[in-house]
Amino acid sequence: MKEKKRVAVLQSSYIPWKGYFDIIHDVDTFIFYDDVQFTYQDWRSRNRIISNGKPVWLTVPTGGNIKRLINEVRLASTDWQRKHWATIRHAYTKSRYFRDYAEALENIYLGHEWASLSELNQHVIRLIARDMLGITTEFRDSVEYGAVGSKQERLLDLLKKAGATHYLSGPSARAYIDPEHFAQAGIALEYKDYSGYPHYPQGSEVFEHAVSVLDLLFNVGSAAPRHIWGWRDDAPAPGTA
Repeated sequence: MKEKKRVAVLQSSYIPWKGYFDIIHDVDTFIFYDDVQFTYQDWRSRNRIISNGKPVWLTVPTGGNIKRLINEVRLASTDWQRKHWATIRHAYTKSRYFRDYAEALENIYLGHEWASLSELNQHVIRLIARDMLGITTEFRDSVEYGAVGSKQERLLDLLKKAGATHYLSGPSARAYIDPEHFAQAGIALEYKDYSGYPHYPQGSEVFEHAVSVLDLLFNVGSAAPRHIWGWRDDAPAPGTA
């Protein structure tokens, strides 16, 4: 019997929300899918933090050309790096655990000049996953596999070449994924459930789940994994509450 291998395939995002890392934690291999179409003004190049009790956007300037793959998006200027770090520092400097992560994050923004959006995103995601959340999942890049085809066929080819037996997808993919194609390929299709995340002391006027994972880290520190996936171990089984 083939050994079970759970795989997730997602485009890289800028300092993603906790749900992104929830998926990473749940699979054996996580594949960055950055050799696909870049989407302008999307999570690829922006995210939100909480500042003065309200969500504030942080956007990496990428220019207006949308006829590029994600891994073709070049960053012409580094001015945004200093501005983003100043905004993050101002928003969270008084947070209980800000100092625990400040040095590593300051190095991202002030210690390196990022020329590529994909390079930036992938580096930050790996750093947060491994060093801040303790995730041991293997990271790979879709360009390593030379997947062929278009849309769903290309995704299936990528999964086959990665040796996947199970594919974990975000819930929004239900709208366009054909389960029959996965069944024919012998790959079990699973969807991540983002519901039920516990609140934490956020300092916002109305609690916001859809913000960068940095907000969680700065507010709860090393307890962050429990707020992303660990809380499910404490939740009552269905029908037992």
